[in-house]
Amino acid sequence: MLDGKRKYSLAIWALGLGFYIFYTPYSGLTKALSNGLLPGLNGPVKGTILLPLSVIATAIGMLGFITVKGWWKYAGRRRVSGVEIPFPRRVTFLSGVCMATIMATTTLAFTFGGLSIVLVLVILRGGTLIIAPVVDRIVGRRVRWFSWTAMMISLAAVLVVLSDASNYTLTIASIIDIAAYLTAYFFKLQFMSRLAKSDERSANIRYFVEEQMVASPLLVLTLIALALIGAGDVMMGFRTGLTSFIMTPGAVFAALVGLFYAALCICTTLIFLDRRENTFCMPMHCGSSMLSGFTATAILAYLYGLNGPTMAQSLSAAFIIVALGFLSPLHHLDLYIAKARRGLELLQQLRSFVR
Repeated sequence: MLDGKRKYSLAIWALGLGFYIFYTPYSGLTKALSNGLLPGLNGPVKGTILLPLSVIATAIGMLGFITVKGWWKYAGRRRVSGVEIPFPRRVTFLSGVCMATIMATTTLAFTFGGLSIVLVLVILRGGTLIIAPVVDRIVGRRVRWFSWTAMMISLAAVLVVLSDASNYTLTIASIIDIAAYLTAYFFKLQFMSRLAKSDERSANIRYFVEEQMVASPLLVLTLIALALIGAGDVMMGFRTGLTSFIMTPGAVFAALVGLFYAALCICTTLIFLDRRENTFCMPMHCGSSMLSGFTATAILAYLYGLNGPTMAQSLSAAFIIVALGFLSPLHHLDLYIAKARRGLELLQQLRSFVR
């Protein structure tokens, strides 16, 4: 549970760096696959074809991480036919459904034609930046001044990039995808805020395990079921992704997309599970992903001659860096100065004692 004492930790910055490191190849590979740029491809790979194999790789990565860490012991238990097995609570099951939706819609968002990586990230992150303080208000969490400041600067970054939106096209499919993504985040953040985000490490890990044991396996089973039905272009795309696509060179890249997503998902979930308010954690999450999208766009432009970051996108990245500065330990500078002074005083006392 949260106590009244404010605590300061730099671990969230390490997670933000990890998120940036893994999101860059994830978004870049996904966009390169959907544009048919990678070696061995016979053309662009549709999002519906890419998704099944990448989700399977994500499930393997996530569940493998939990196993290696030995975190299954934190999950809730239920006895089935005399055997006790890990079993999620009702709310974490619902959160897992939300997470499965986020997984699917994130990957699909990068495969829509007419949209750049940065614009996709701007739309997705802009929505979550607005959602974060709303959720904090709903669950009764106090939002501190630097969190508000970082959120407002991040939103300004979003608006800067949206000024460039006339160069891109939003289709009905992409609008539905984005709406599903934001709706899922709205409910997921509420579930997480009520069950975890505390000083109690076991509660945070339990939430992580129970959500992840639902999310990726549920999405894998859903895609398999839809592939078996095979009605319409979307379901047939899922079927192709689980059959003939597996034997192509693109399958290796799709699996890498899934593994990178598993790694970034671990980082971002642990960012959100930090005890601080969602309005603090969300700009950290958004800033890291926006900068990674900017990096991926620049790399694709250099390697394949795609459009590089525009002036608006570059200015937006600068705004994000400023926002992250407000989230940094700099706003606790007085605390660190006071600690340094106490350290010097103790050192002087020690020297006097030795003399």
